[in-house]
Amino acid sequence: MSELPETQSEEHVEEEIRAKHLALEQDVREAVWEEDSRWLSRTLNRLHPADAADLLEQLSTDDFADAVTLLGGQLPTEIIIELRDEYRVEAVDVLPDKTVAAVLGELDSDDVTTILEDLEDDRRERILDELAPAERASFEQGLAFEEDSVGRLMQREYFAAPEFWTVGHAIDHARDNAEELPTEFYEVYVIDPTHRLKGQVPLATLLRTPRDVKLSDIMQEIQSGITAEMDQEDAAYQFQKYSLASAPVTDGAGRLMGMLTVDDVVDVIQEENTEDLLALSGVNSAEGTDTVLDSVKARAPWLAVNLITAFIASGIISMFEGTIDQIVQLAILMPVVAALGGNAGSQGLAVAVRAIAEREMDGDASRRAIVRETLTGLANGVIFAIGVALIAGLWFQSAGLALTIGVAMFATFIWAGFSGVIVPLGLRKVGADPAVASSVFVLTLTDVMAFFSFLGLATLILL
Repeated sequence: MSELPETQSEEHVEEEIRAKHLALEQDVREAVWEEDSRWLSRTLNRLHPADAADLLEQLSTDDFADAVTLLGGQLPTEIIIELRDEYRVEAVDVLPDKTVAAVLGELDSDDVTTILEDLEDDRRERILDELAPAERASFEQGLAFEEDSVGRLMQREYFAAPEFWTVGHAIDHARDNAEELPTEFYEVYVIDPTHRLKGQVPLATLLRTPRDVKLSDIMQEIQSGITAEMDQEDAAYQFQKYSLASAPVTDGAGRLMGMLTVDDVVDVIQEENTEDLLALSGVNSAEGTDTVLDSVKARAPWLAVNLITAFIASGIISMFEGTIDQIVQLAILMPVVAALGGNAGSQGLAVAVRAIAEREMDGDASRRAIVRETLTGLANGVIFAIGVALIAGLWFQSAGLALTIGVAMFATFIWAGFSGVIVPLGLRKVGADPAVASSVFVLTLTDVMAFFSFLGLATLILL
């Protein structure tokens, strides 16, 4: 009996998994409609919290709110924290204050800050009033930092030990005080009597070392230099640079305040990449719960900016109205020059914005990038100038027109490559976000160059 090809077998398995998932989604919807909280709670608890969160996010807005209301205190905190931002906010809005306060007591401090910062001020105060004074003071400490700072993101639970402790002392302390330790940690942070950070001991090193060895003899130097006031994106860059699983967070005087873990940093990296991707398209909102009005408010301003830049390009065209009246073929070929030039500029821009985000455009690297993209534009300009010139010459049987569009295409490609790098670098220099503002300037500059060079050369050569 012959076997199915491997690709067909994989597709069959994927279809089965998709069918089971769709069936489970429908079962969850029916459980919400029938108010079967027992089945719903049992089903969600059997799944990994991330899978359970994904399942709830597939529901309509009304069904999601009904599911959270139905479950109430039975909705596991692990699922709440796994929900995407907009769904987590919706879930917390639906839950009563006492339930939210109980949820906060089960979470790590960094997750508590994530939930509290989404609440309205008056409701946040009511929920904090439900907590013990010590818990409230700890939670308010996280909210005191700037919104995108490490202080908001860090976890204030950590394992620190004096430098004179031995390995055995540290292990015994961890076992005797397990409830005070973070759920997951990878290093023991070594501190001096003033709580200043001296070094760290990885758990792997701790477990391999004899009990009577001092921590100061096996501690390692801290590679990162993350402070509570640092921007989250800068901290994420250090995690990437040093391949960290966690990192200590200090204050300005070097005193240990908390730790940052890779699971939170992954979220920051994903959020920053998503923001940059949307910003390059002139969009700054793409949440699943967005209404039509939300989408219009987010996108209309950028369309208005594009409207202004479009009229700038139209103004360039109007300068050569007489030339276009005499040579109608120019109107047919203008979009070709502008479209190819715009795409070339967008390609260079995407590469430059990514390199800036990855800290790969500093010093000599930026100069090399300018030269590289300009020469790339030159090479592509030669290729496409010849191709477009041949097509235009054969189409309209005009050597002059072919020469005009070929030279214009060549100039536009060089300019697109240059501006695709120099514009985001210039915006960074003046403190603007290159991902947000670059595309408008690059596309406008390439359009202006395309129309001015094409129509200007046509005036000189063909008239």
